[in-house]
Amino acid sequence: MSQDQTAGHRGRITDSFWSRYIDLVRDVVVPYQWEVLNDRVPDAAPSHAIDNFRIAAGELQGDYYGMVFQDSDVAKWLEAVAWLLRRQRDETLERQADDTIELIARAQQPDGYLNTYFICNVAEQRWSNLCECHELYCAGHMIEAAVTYYEATGKRRLLDVMCRFVEHIDSVFGHEPGQIAGYDGHPEIELALMRLYEVTGNERHLALCRFFVDERGRQPHFYDREWERRGGSHHDFGEGGDGVQPFMLHDKGYSQAHLPVYEQDRAVGHAVRFVYLCTGMAQLARHSGDEALLATCRQLWDNMAARQIYVTGGIGAQAPRESFTSDFDLPNDAIYGETCAAIGVMFLARQMLMMDADRRYADVMERALYNNVLAGMALDGQHFFYVNPLEVDPKILGDNLVLSHVKPVRQRWFTCACCPPNLARLIASLDRYVVGCMKNRAFVHLYVGGEFELPLDGGTLRLRQESALPWRGDVELTLQADSPVRASLALRIPAWAAGFAVEINGERCDVSAADNGYIELDRQWHDGDRIALSLEMPIRRVYSHPGVRHNAGRVALQRGPLVYCLEQADNGERLHDIALYRDGRLTTTDGADTLAGMTLIRAEAGREASDDDSLYRFDRAPALSDCTATFIPYFAWANRGEGEMRVWVNEVR
Repeated sequence: MSQDQTAGHRGRITDSFWSRYIDLVRDVVVPYQWEVLNDRVPDAAPSHAIDNFRIAAGELQGDYYGMVFQDSDVAKWLEAVAWLLRRQRDETLERQADDTIELIARAQQPDGYLNTYFICNVAEQRWSNLCECHELYCAGHMIEAAVTYYEATGKRRLLDVMCRFVEHIDSVFGHEPGQIAGYDGHPEIELALMRLYEVTGNERHLALCRFFVDERGRQPHFYDREWERRGGSHHDFGEGGDGVQPFMLHDKGYSQAHLPVYEQDRAVGHAVRFVYLCTGMAQLARHSGDEALLATCRQLWDNMAARQIYVTGGIGAQAPRESFTSDFDLPNDAIYGETCAAIGVMFLARQMLMMDADRRYADVMERALYNNVLAGMALDGQHFFYVNPLEVDPKILGDNLVLSHVKPVRQRWFTCACCPPNLARLIASLDRYVVGCMKNRAFVHLYVGGEFELPLDGGTLRLRQESALPWRGDVELTLQADSPVRASLALRIPAWAAGFAVEINGERCDVSAADNGYIELDRQWHDGDRIALSLEMPIRRVYSHPGVRHNAGRVALQRGPLVYCLEQADNGERLHDIALYRDGRLTTTDGADTLAGMTLIRAEAGREASDDDSLYRFDRAPALSDCTATFIPYFAWANRGEGEMRVWVNEVR
């Protein structure tokens, strides 16, 4: 197993496109979420998350409110704050975070336990319903927040609180008499323990992660034994949680617990759970040198990425159980495509890249980032999508119960509010996804402008990247080094690029992409060396595998990393009447008003029309009249009011 130094690199995003989103997270999203967590936004769903900690600490009278995993909203807010503080100190944010951390510490129980739902409601039922109640999931998110806050500020308060909690967890779980040989229904603790291990170096943290991974899916099944000990009861998730959910017990695949992980070979169950679990497994494989576990991760990735992922990088084909279905079953209107799931795709892709620097992981990571992830938040930073469809007609949503999960406009907040804070922490930590290092090789995975420090075996390189993506394919990299460094710099050539050209210090470089999709520039680098990379960004027509029946006879448009869509605001109603001409011209144009600064696409198309109002008719196909269809970046849809939207469009000769 190759040793990587990716965890040691530091970066700062300066990209003109992404800086806007990072600033939006800092100036709007995180402050807005702080107000929501404190129930100070009248038209948003109540959170009560901060008050839950006050009640748990004995400082406020009242009842716990919210989902059983409400604590995780606070943890993800804290982690987003930590990433922002790592980028730039902010006294107000840091004070709010420090005060929140002290509140969390006061809520912690004498034995180290920390979960406000159980502390406030049913302390005697701790660790009795892992299948349904997210105790280790909440612990994992708080661990991630603690690690990030320590790395950002050097303050150990939350880290110490969580290390104490992990000691408690370590004493509760295991195979010794009186211990629990089980695992959480929602994976998260696994990847969190690996992040903790990377900071502490404590082998117990790695061993505890190994325990949870190895126990999952073993027979006799833990969920069944746990359920019997509870007397056959289930947790009632109440409003927003589909009431009592016994399927969590009976459908073991829902939480990827149907088989031991080494025997699993395809993406099944709840999409977020799947990518969170695989992320933890990949981290464990990397740090432990477990080749069998790595092979499992590759197998699961290949099934997801080649059979069960949307062109926008989303996963989760159906609303029931927010889950995968079967290979090539990718409906556009009934999709779930949860924002958190696409974020999890990025988590997993990053871990796979640390072990296998292969374009296939970075391409999917980029696809998810620029499309499904970015679409999860409105341009104002105060409205959010939980579900990210590829086809919407608002007129039918109210009556079609199959589509009741789909919203035609973004919402202010959610009863189950996992997505908005997840978005905030992802965008605030984007620098982690751009570059990577393995021994004496530095990799550029994403063309996002910024400054990055690359610790290599031969010395440290500092890289300044300037990028015109996603609108143009021009990238310039400037290297800085205190002394010459012999190293290989590997640049990804995206699958969407029709061609590329490279210059080093103004001289054309004749180089081809290797089998892994990266070009390798191996030389002695000096301070001030400059690399110019030009990626050809034509408008590409995208076609599905024949197995995807939902897209038969349809085409999607992509330019660079961006997938495009039709929207009613530009094209009127009945978008399904529009068909692109197969040989029709595709041209770019500049957006205006809300879409100012964006590149749009104009396409020669036909629109079906009929003067016959019959529901069905014989022998007369609808006539096509020429029109020009306007496509906008998918991430920008639903920012101009409610209306129809469609990614996959009919195509005719």
